[in-house]
Amino acid sequence: MTTSMTINKTSIELVQGDITQEETDAIVNAANAALAGGGGVDGAIHRAAGAAELQAACRKLGGCATGDAKITPGFKLKARFIIHAVGPVYQPGSEESPRLLASAYRRSLEVAVENGVKTIAFPAISTGVYGYPMDKAAQVSLTAVADFVRQNDRLEKVRFVLFGSEAFETFKAALRTLS
Repeated sequence: MTTSMTINKTSIELVQGDITQEETDAIVNAANAALAGGGGVDGAIHRAAGAAELQAACRKLGGCATGDAKITPGFKLKARFIIHAVGPVYQPGSEESPRLLASAYRRSLEVAVENGVKTIAFPAISTGVYGYPMDKAAQVSLTAVADFVRQNDRLEKVRFVLFGSEAFETFKAALRTLS
């Protein structure tokens, strides 16, 4: 399953799949602040990239603040780079949660552009163990990406690689609200 739209020369795509198999210039890791590897997407990316090499590269970065992003090589992945973005733990009713989630996406895109990335793949950051509701995360993340590409035409493709049909359908509904 795939759906897409174009904003300012950038294709925004939604696919259901495994982000570790993406052939984009960069993939985004839903990282923790220690950049230490964990469960879910983070653990899968560390395993696929080569845990020891990626862990050594992450240690040199000295962690990452919530809402920020840092870059490492992709090691054994098809992607050249991994951009490690730290999303927030969801706090119902908090104004900080959406601000920090949008920031994690925006900073990932800024880091991508700074490093010459033209194609990038995102997971649904913060929707796993961090508890961000999928519908709210879809709206925040797609809006952040759309706002960024409206101001910057250096990216060719931003792909959201979603695990499972429920996540895909939720993001698809949110994407329709952007047009």
